[in-house]
Amino acid sequence: MPELPEMENYKLLLSEKVVGKSVSEVIVTREKTINVPVTQFTTEVQGRTIMAIERRAKHLLFKLDSGKSLLLHLMLGGLMYVADEEGEIDRTKQVTLSLGAMKLFFIGLRLGYLHLVTEEQVQEAFSDLGPEPLEPTFKENLFQELIAKRRGMLKTTLVNQKFLAGIGNLYSDEICFEAQVLQIRKANELTDEEIKQLFKAIHTILQRGIRLGGYMDVPVHKKDQLTGNYSNHCYVYEREGLPCPRCGGVIIKDVISSRKSFYCKQCQK
Repeated sequence: MPELPEMENYKLLLSEKVVGKSVSEVIVTREKTINVPVTQFTTEVQGRTIMAIERRAKHLLFKLDSGKSLLLHLMLGGLMYVADEEGEIDRTKQVTLSLGAMKLFFIGLRLGYLHLVTEEQVQEAFSDLGPEPLEPTFKENLFQELIAKRRGMLKTTLVNQKFLAGIGNLYSDEICFEAQVLQIRKANELTDEEIKQLFKAIHTILQRGIRLGGYMDVPVHKKDQLTGNYSNHCYVYEREGLPCPRCGGVIIKDVISSRKSFYCKQCQK
């Protein structure tokens, strides 16, 4: 499932392509993907201009000039692709937005969704989300307060969207590796120094993920050479049996709270 770096990468690359463009045609091929009747969705989106794209946690918001937004959650298997007239992608599309000569495809949204929402509905949808870890307001003292209240393992704490917004399975493992702590450690039992390391690791890993284009394996458009590069630079995730890039120990694959997890037992404590 796409996490914060993947969705931030989508936001940045799509903003270059579609912000300021008007929607000339709407095609919905799977009604369950949207939240209103197809005729209403088409009427309210067609002819509207995409004013901005914003990210919150693992969601994207396509802000329309009507004051409403398209709220996207890709969930497992979802992706987006921008094509010109010669750049069709051979995937099943659930929603297609034509933007002049370009088309924005929403693909693989069997579990995900693209909802037409008001500002009130946006606020309601995001009301239970925790802080954005890369926001300037997210300081170390706030992180210390939040984590002191948690009794569970680091793995389940980091992926809990009510604790922090946007971190999932892959980056929780990478963060724990960077901080040199095991995912099975109890959050409230970390030392002050380990909390500092974890706070720093969250910023380091998420920013690295964005810089390397996340791990999605399909580019955003045909000239996109950034998306997916993190897959080739993971420290531990999906590297079972390979040497640890820090100490040379063997990377272990395990299941923690029903989630596959990867770590180096030699240098993560």
